[in-house]
Amino acid sequence: MTAPDRTPARRLLIVGPPGAGKGTQAARIAEALSIPAISTGDIFRANVSRKTELGVLATSYMDKGEYVPDEVTNDMVADRLSQADAADGFLLDGYPRTLAQVDALDAMLTAAGTALDAVILLQVDLDEVVARLVQRGKEQGRADDAEDTIRRRIDVYAEQTAPLVDVYEQRGLIRRVDGMASIDEVNAAIMEALAR
Repeated sequence: MTAPDRTPARRLLIVGPPGAGKGTQAARIAEALSIPAISTGDIFRANVSRKTELGVLATSYMDKGEYVPDEVTNDMVADRLSQADAADGFLLDGYPRTLAQVDALDAMLTAAGTALDAVILLQVDLDEVVARLVQRGKEQGRADDAEDTIRRRIDVYAEQTAPLVDVYEQRGLIRRVDGMASIDEVNAAIMEALAR
C-alpha cells in the first residue's frame, strides 16, 4: 500500500522594505498553505508577555533602549520553529535581518534536517511606499510613520537586510513579486511564484 500524496512542506521567508505589505501577504500565504506566519515581533511579544526566560532577557535589553542581541533573537526563533504547528512549514517575516542571522537560521534548519523552499521578495517603488506610509501615519496617528522615520527604516533595510537577497539569490531561492499591485493581485502572483 502506497502512502498518500502529500503536498511538500513549505518553508518560506518574505522580505521587502518597510511598507511593502509583508504582514498583509504573510497572513494570506499562511492561511492558504496552512502554515504559521511567524514574525519576530510576535515572538518577542509572546515571550515577554509569558515572562519566559528569553522574554525576561529580551526585556532587560529593551528596557534600556538597546537592541536585543542576535543570540537572544536566534534562540527565540529556534524555539518557535521547534513547535508542532511549524513542523510542516512556516513563513518567516522579519527574520533573518542580518547575514549572521542567515547563518543561524541555516544551522537551525540543518539541525532539523530541512531547508528553505523559497524567499518571496516584494519589490516596490520606495517613494510611493513612503507616501503610502506617511498617509497611513496621518490616518492612524502613528508617530513612527513620519517621513524622516520611514526613510531611516528604509535605509536600515538597505544596509542590513538587502544583502540577504544576494545570498538567497545565489542559492536560487528568490521569487520576485511586484508589490505595487493590488493586495489580491500581489497574493495571486506570490502563489503562482511558489507553484513554480
